[in-house]
Amino acid sequence: MTGAALAADRGEGSLWAAVLAGDRDAFAALAGRYQRELEVHCYRMLGSIEDAEDAVQETLLRAWRKRETYRGQATVRAWLYGIATNVCLDVLDRRARRLLPPAVAAPANPLAPPLPPASEIGWLEPYPDALLNSPTVDEQIVARETIELAFLVAIQHLPPRQRAVLILRDVLGWSAREAAEVVETTVIAANSALQRARTTLREHLPERRLDWRRARMSDDDERHLLERYMDAWNRTDVDALVALLARDARFTMPPSPGWYAGRDGIRTFLAGYPLAPGAARHVHVPTRANRQPGFLVYLADGDHGALRPFAVEVLRIVDGLIYEIDVFRQPDLVERFAAAAPA
Repeated sequence: MTGAALAADRGEGSLWAAVLAGDRDAFAALAGRYQRELEVHCYRMLGSIEDAEDAVQETLLRAWRKRETYRGQATVRAWLYGIATNVCLDVLDRRARRLLPPAVAAPANPLAPPLPPASEIGWLEPYPDALLNSPTVDEQIVARETIELAFLVAIQHLPPRQRAVLILRDVLGWSAREAAEVVETTVIAANSALQRARTTLREHLPERRLDWRRARMSDDDERHLLERYMDAWNRTDVDALVALLARDARFTMPPSPGWYAGRDGIRTFLAGYPLAPGAARHVHVPTRANRQPGFLVYLADGDHGALRPFAVEVLRIVDGLIYEIDVFRQPDLVERFAAAAPA
């Protein structure tokens, strides 16, 4: 079957013929159907929204330049995924993996001032649910178990090609042959990479993760918990906030490598710094990231001070308690999330 005939099965035949004739508008229309899901794919590989956006742009440039090499052995969508995967592998060859503080340092002393940012470390970033909810993205591609921060953190421990094979096989559902062709290896080597990746993944995923997936809170219960959380911040009520935490909860604040372990440690840190008397007021605006509840956090001096973008805060909730609070202290990330929100 020719490339044009295969594309025609998806209503893309005439567009691809125009692409081969040099029609950039036709290429933009065809590739645009997959641009958001390609961005999600690159985000999984790279752990950064900005890097993912850049990788998609490079993918489209390469695809345009290589358009005559598409022979129809796969769909246009799969062809673009292959190019995007290799763009990401090129990026990963030049830089280290993106992490969260527990992978970098031991828990910090909650009595000491927060550690300064570590700009030399590449930090994992959250991804707005508003973009995941695009009608052009299949829900299977952004399933909660493969887009949540816990999964993103775990796959950062994989070598780049193992990461690519795992995503292609276990997230996208590709065959061993298809994945092997993308990463330019044999089927046997691709299967071996997948088995090693799955083993590493199990070692780095949170305990009881499967139980958590089955015992997900109802929307009403989650909403009530989040309302209590916001209210505690608004009233600077440390005890009320800590009462919502699991005993072994974790609190991180990238780009600072410092993080706090356990309910008592978090209580001490909150009471001494963000919720101390005289500290700037934290205003929480609900959002969602990586299929998890979260907030856009703004700082205000006093009750009527101007709001300043401060952080995107993402929570992991298990059995009705908050187990993880990741506070991404990047004002530009707040603005990016706000811009992505539906009008």
